[in-house]
Amino acid sequence: MADMSVLSLPVASPKQATPSFALAFPAQVPSLGNLDSYIAAVNRMPLLTLDEERRLAQAWREHQDRDAAGRLVMSHLRVVVSVARKYLGYGLPHADLIQEGNVGLMKAVRRFDPAQGVRLVSYALHWIKAEIHEYILRNWRLVKVATTKAQRKLFFNLRSMKQGFDGFHDAEIDAVARELDVKRSDVIEMEQRMSGADIALQPVGDDGGDAFGPIAYLSARSDEPDAMLEARAQERLQRQGLEQALGELDARSRRIVEQRWLAVNDDGSGGKTLHELAAEYGVSAERIRQIEAQAMKKMRRSLAAYA
Repeated sequence: MADMSVLSLPVASPKQATPSFALAFPAQVPSLGNLDSYIAAVNRMPLLTLDEERRLAQAWREHQDRDAAGRLVMSHLRVVVSVARKYLGYGLPHADLIQEGNVGLMKAVRRFDPAQGVRLVSYALHWIKAEIHEYILRNWRLVKVATTKAQRKLFFNLRSMKQGFDGFHDAEIDAVARELDVKRSDVIEMEQRMSGADIALQPVGDDGGDAFGPIAYLSARSDEPDAMLEARAQERLQRQGLEQALGELDARSRRIVEQRWLAVNDDGSGGKTLHELAAEYGVSAERIRQIEAQAMKKMRRSLAAYA
């Protein structure tokens, strides 16, 4: 958004109007010191009669007369100021609202056809409000609160239809849904969105230190990139590496390792002791321990490639 501390008629960017129209009236409003001076200046602009308006609109449509387009815009700047004032309740700068409305006015002048039998002020209101609406929806919150047609309708009407500062009662929700022709659930959802506020993920306290915020309970160590890579490496080690290491052991050594370590449950149950395996193979418990130690040493060498 352009700096509005010194106000003049805004020049549309290439995305907002055609280049031939954007510079149609670069110097008809002098730079002014503040918003009040700007409003006073545009309110002193002379109004156009119906015949003057038609003549100027035809000059622009038929001959691309920039002076004619400029006079049409200048005579309707007060309309933009009036419309923008109605949207001050959204907490956005009045100057920015006016500037966006001026862009809508220029778009309306560029498309206005006097042959339709409608005054420019009536035709331009749609374009002025549309630009202001888009600006409010883009800047009112960090997260866009209205995307569908029904949500937009509710966003710009819900506040004025609410009785008092409390939430809607069931009867009021039904009445709003009927009047605006939207779903009851849409009314409830939009009221919740508008009653909330943006919260910093990591707010700063009054003493300059970090205050408690959502970052404290929304962050998950398991979702961080290094933790995810570590988890994948661990899973690969447990699956591929362990299977390969066990595959390099002889049948007796593998069974001893599996019964001593892999068959044990989380609660400590399962698996076999050294003495149980010694009785099964007809050797001493010490011999089973030696076989286990040799097998584990061999497995560690094999697993080193997966570390």
